[in-house]
Amino acid sequence: MKAAVYYEYGPAQVLHIKQVEKPVPAKNELLLHIKATAVNSGDWRLRKADPFAARFIFGLIRPKVNILGSVFSGEIESVGEDVKQFKVGDLVFGHTDMRFGAYAEYICLPEDASLALKPAGISHQEAAVIPFGGVTALHFIKKVTIKAGQKVLVVGASGAVGSAAIQLAKSYGAHVTGVCSTENIALVKSIGADHVIDYKKEDFTQLDDTYDVIFDTVKAISVSRSIKSLNKNGIMILSAAGLSEMLQGVWISMTSSKKVITGVISHTAADVSFLKELIEADKFKPVIDRTYSLEQIAEAHVYTEQGHKKGNVAIVI
Repeated sequence: MKAAVYYEYGPAQVLHIKQVEKPVPAKNELLLHIKATAVNSGDWRLRKADPFAARFIFGLIRPKVNILGSVFSGEIESVGEDVKQFKVGDLVFGHTDMRFGAYAEYICLPEDASLALKPAGISHQEAAVIPFGGVTALHFIKKVTIKAGQKVLVVGASGAVGSAAIQLAKSYGAHVTGVCSTENIALVKSIGADHVIDYKKEDFTQLDDTYDVIFDTVKAISVSRSIKSLNKNGIMILSAAGLSEMLQGVWISMTSSKKVITGVISHTAADVSFLKELIEADKFKPVIDRTYSLEQIAEAHVYTEQGHKKGNVAIVI
């Protein structure tokens, strides 16, 4: 089968298209014919081993996982004899988690992986871009338990996680403010933001407004300056936090009525199914900036790594 592989950490040019062995499903696995995937921050960061600590998990000198890609949409080509929930021909989408492997024509996943039937009425490209930002935003929003009428601020509102966070918060009835650049205001409004702050013109920490939840999806804020924009008992979510932000968050949570949430995400098939239901209820829309072929994977990585994409970058296989 055709796959985008890499055997050393480095720039996008370490990615190469090669023919590799097609996987065979075990008794509890599905063999998926992947139709589309996406390039996300987790992909290019692992390709570069950024942060360096990633090497202690994925290979100190060279990567143990040679095919990146953590999200997919495709068709089940065959199933193991113990599989009960899915059948050949089912169209599914989901997240591979730490297995990666979606930059390929085929992948094997266990039946209980984070996947669900593809939402009706959308393309494979649209379905493939949903799980990365969707499950990340959902992981943190479930910890907050957003209530109708609460004020939520989403920083990095036009990105993969930010665009998902806006739509999820709106589905719970929140009043949502998005923070983005001038160029992305129309996009952020189109996915449901009640108000948009152009960070090139205004600093939300200098405004009088306060929020029940501040969700920084891109590690763009100063925790110490932004905490005053939280209401009493408010919650700050830092989904892209580094060690410094994590330590500040622990201190704030210990010494005040406000709380800071960080950490590694987790997800299940139920989370993917929940996103499917929102999409089919017209409460969640995939956002695609650009679409590339698998042969253009290095170019797609270069563009994504620049940090200016709107929503997601899809890859057609």
